[in-house]
Amino acid sequence: MTRAKSTVPRRNRHRRVLKAAKGFWGRRSKWFRRANETLNRALRFAYRDRKAKKGDFRRLWIVRINAAARQNGMSYSQLIHGLQAANIEIDRKILADLAMNDPRAFTAIVQKAQAALN
Repeated sequence: MTRAKSTVPRRNRHRRVLKAAKGFWGRRSKWFRRANETLNRALRFAYRDRKAKKGDFRRLWIVRINAAARQNGMSYSQLIHGLQAANIEIDRKILADLAMNDPRAFTAIVQKAQAALN
């Protein structure tokens, strides 16, 4: 039986990896082995950080809500507790957007939360 070489699949795999590694520094963009190692590492980071990004945004929203709530005389935890007591179901993303772009609407929500606590 003749020996089968993987010439075409290998060339295609190398081309695909080197194309994806374009822009990497030095040999990492030119040598297949270095490019493959770096690309695999980059893909692992990308996968991990797509998950981490969700937590990063949640933390940012909480910081913004807390700052706006304190301007209205409440802490973040009191505000969230008051919203639950008032049966106002509004997520942190929308609250943070209101705090940044529509302070009057945010103040109205804070007043309803304060009324539910009292």
